[in-house]
Amino acid sequence: ESTPVSICVLAERYGVKGQTLRKQYKEKISDYRNWDQLEHAHDYLLYPENIGENLSLDETCLSNGDVYTILTNKAAKGRKGALVAMVRGVATDAVSGILRRLPHRKRLSVKTVTTDLSSAMMLTVRKVFPAAKLINDRFHVQQLMSEAVDQLRIRYRWKVLDAENQAIREHRQKKKEAKSKAERERIGKWEPERMENGETLPQIVSRSKHIILKHWSKWNEQQKTRAAILFDKFPKLLEGYSLSMKLTDIFNKKSGPDEARLNLARWYNEVEKFDYMEFNKVLDTFSNHSTTIINYFEERLTNASAESFNAKIKAFRSQLRGVADLNSSCSDWLGYTLKRKLANRKIR
Repeated sequence: ESTPVSICVLAERYGVKGQTLRKQYKEKISDYRNWDQLEHAHDYLLYPENIGENLSLDETCLSNGDVYTILTNKAAKGRKGALVAMVRGVATDAVSGILRRLPHRKRLSVKTVTTDLSSAMMLTVRKVFPAAKLINDRFHVQQLMSEAVDQLRIRYRWKVLDAENQAIREHRQKKKEAKSKAERERIGKWEPERMENGETLPQIVSRSKHIILKHWSKWNEQQKTRAAILFDKFPKLLEGYSLSMKLTDIFNKKSGPDEARLNLARWYNEVEKFDYMEFNKVLDTFSNHSTTIINYFEERLTNASAESFNAKIKAFRSQLRGVADLNSSCSDWLGYTLKRKLANRKIR
């Protein structure tokens, strides 16, 4: 009842032709032609009755690379009544123009809106919900720091690969300059240096991406061994990783805005002293959005419900192997469940 099923799969189950059932469902069973939002469904959908006090604004790719801005109600937890609006595109003027069609009184009743660090998204919120408190999603803030650490890892990876390639070239040259067969045999084939766990240094650096993106408390034994070698070889990477985990711990700690502001200021100073280009960009983001980042510690609201809602859309699209008719797919996805209809209707 709650899982989207391909028309072809369902047709086979009921012993009818897939194309026939597809046409019957679209034109007769689903009431698609009588849908009150059919004319503009390709560009936007509005459900003012679903507006609540706490909303989430996010974006997702629905079909053919088209990006849609999606406004959801946190109280619905990704279920029925979650969708408030879905607008094609992410341009502030276009999106806010559509969202302003929601009743003014209901827009003023919104208390908080969570969003990512996109300037366009934040401007849209300020234009459409002037009375709402804007909150930057903590996981997007943490992701920014994690990406900075990963960029540092990638920098070291290129250095390690360059060193390995240089060692191979020198070995070949040495073998080429050998004056006898015996000397060449003594030189032998080039073999990379292996660390304590049996991996080469390039392998360790390459395979450490998921290590530095996870909290150290979630490492398994193999990852702990690999991390020990990695950080021993690259102490600056350990320092960058530690700064990233400190930020995570600040967000995890149940503190108020004042305490969080003090903790973030201390963390900010440590990152400044670290003085790496990738991390300086993170500091710029904190400087530009400090107020909306701190707002998280007042309500402790995230964009998790919006991400969950988007995941359901992507799962729907994936299971149906794409979207041929966007309007029809929106209609189906928003509640016309074929399995329920078939339970009470005989298909000829």
